[in-house]
Amino acid sequence: MNSTPPPHNRPTDLIIEGARQNNLKNISLRIPHDRVTAITGLSGSGKSSLAFDTLFAEGQWRYIESLSTYARMFLDKVARPDVDRIQNVRPAIAIEQKNQVRTARSTVGTTTEIADLLRLLFAKIGKPTCPECRREARAFQPDSVADDLLLRFPGILAPNTKLRSTIVPPPPEPAPKTRSEDTHR
Repeated sequence: MNSTPPPHNRPTDLIIEGARQNNLKNISLRIPHDRVTAITGLSGSGKSSLAFDTLFAEGQWRYIESLSTYARMFLDKVARPDVDRIQNVRPAIAIEQKNQVRTARSTVGTTTEIADLLRLLFAKIGKPTCPECRREARAFQPDSVADDLLLRFPGILAPNTKLRSTIVPPPPEPAPKTRSEDTHR
């Protein structure tokens, strides 16, 4: 008996058939998942119609349809795009290029606020490494730094000098105020 697990049946392509939204002329195409894909073309060729009015609109429609009837009461009705079939639509966000609040530091990551989440993720799982020797950086304590310097540079101290590492403790916290101190203000 073969004990190997079955292969993952994950759809690999987004399939669009018969898209006629706005100025699209009954187009059909496959877009691979898990790859960066750019939609290019002349002005008026249907790039925005494909990206926003077909793909994003279908994803948004499917999301809204998955909500309860009660939740849908509070949302605007979303029309389905004019298309024969769309398969393997994944959740998506749409960022229009006509952003009203744009600064020199605006990026897709800052606009969607995903940059903050990525910063947290990298801070948690990231491992700082030296760009020159590719060794992982490590934390040092004052004592270990002093010991390392003395090993590398044995004549670093002046004669008759003793090395003493001193770690200054934090100041004590103030005592909590009593009720009588609070009332005498």
